Amino acid sequence: MTHTLEELLAGWITGQRWFAGKSRAISGLAVESATPLPLRGLEETRQSDVAGSSRTTGDQVSVRHVVITVTQGDAVDRYQLLVGLRPELPQRLRHVAIGETAEGFAYDAVHDADVTGVLLAAMAGDADVGPLRFRRMPGTTIDTSLRSLVLGGEQSNTSLVFGDAYICKLFRKLIPGVNPEVEVVSALARRGSRNIARPYGWVETDVDGQSTTLAFVQEFLSTASDGWALALTSVRDLYGSPPGTPCCDAGGDFAAESHRLGMATARLHRQMADAFPTSTIEAPEVKRMVEGFRRRLESAISEVPELAAHAGVAHQAFDRLADIGRPITVQRVHGDYHLGQVMRTPSEWVVLDFEGEPGQPLRERRALDSPLRDVAGMLRSFDYAARHLLFGRPDAEALEPCAAEWAERNRAEFVAGYSAAGGRIHGDDAVVLRALELSKAAYEVVYEARNRPTWLPIPLAAFTQAAR
Repeated sequence: MTHTLEELLAGWITGQRWFAGKSRAISGLAVESATPLPLRGLEETRQSDVAGSSRTTGDQVSVRHVVITVTQGDAVDRYQLLVGLRPELPQRLRHVAIGETAEGFAYDAVHDADVTGVLLAAMAGDADVGPLRFRRMPGTTIDTSLRSLVLGGEQSNTSLVFGDAYICKLFRKLIPGVNPEVEVVSALARRGSRNIARPYGWVETDVDGQSTTLAFVQEFLSTASDGWALALTSVRDLYGSPPGTPCCDAGGDFAAESHRLGMATARLHRQMADAFPTSTIEAPEVKRMVEGFRRRLESAISEVPELAAHAGVAHQAFDRLADIGRPITVQRVHGDYHLGQVMRTPSEWVVLDFEGEPGQPLRERRALDSPLRDVAGMLRSFDYAARHLLFGRPDAEALEPCAAEWAERNRAEFVAGYSAAGGRIHGDDAVVLRALELSKAAYEVVYEARNRPTWLPIPLAAFTQAAR
């Protein structure tokens, strides 16, 4: 029995990691657009995994870029898909089957390396395909012969790695407007920043009258190491050292890398300040910002009552910020900065994912903010790296001083590196940083209570530590 594509998608989409509405019933789903992508010209590939077939990819497959609208109560959201159609599905694609339609078997074509090269080919040619605009970054060339592999683990987007050269991020949920990642990385690339992955191109279309980013292609850092993984290696080395071993004497001391990361962060902040407008927020606006912190804290307490015992610490930090009495400089920032967003190449730290928190409105993600918000995010990440490996260990209590020492050492080195490269953290800046860090910790308390209750002691500990 065959079904319409809309019928199939209504059941299929709820099982996708990137679908944001899993907790709500779907009351309507419609295909808003279905743009055929030109597969002719791609390298011909024999479909040896389809029994008896001798036809080429272009003869067997069609692929459409599909935009759907999903209605859930009063909310209407858009998502993009690459829908492939085949007379029958080979074994390697059955795990991404959508279902059988009158035109053939529909499947999620981002997993089909025989056809995803169309994205690179169209980008290399600055092609317009129906309402889709494929654009290549000026001054770059794109190798269109590479095959793709989908990365696992992403929650809100889908990334395809082409060979060891490019990574293409598809923004599944469509938010009208230019994605901040394209905007920021392109601007930094034009300024020769060595702390970003080189951009190669993007795909865009118009949504609600606004040019809207669909995908972004950057250099794939095949020889780089993830910052979070490197930090955890350091912590494991410390925990495996003889009792009483200082952090600086453990085999995997991370402090020098934390210092370099601080310097890289300051350089990026300076380059973003050069590339985009900056401003200041005056005392009345600072007070309004503080009131926002207080509201979020009270909301967190209502959800996680354990936080109430620490509210006084947070309010004291917020009071100090409200009384600061001077303007605060604001600019474009990363917005979701932590050790998982940075990669260590053989020569430098590289920062990824400038799109901000995907769940926030685009206007908020592009808003000017204190660069110390990014600093606060990274400082919180050092605390997480130091302490989350303690859970489940019988010697956790004995290792707690080691965790505290590791966190403080790396926090201090990050701040020192940030200051050495021109980032400002002194005087009243420390007041701003402390308030931002505790506001971030309150957010983390709610997140951990909802998703990882055993990790709740990590953000709660931020309120029991003396001002740093």
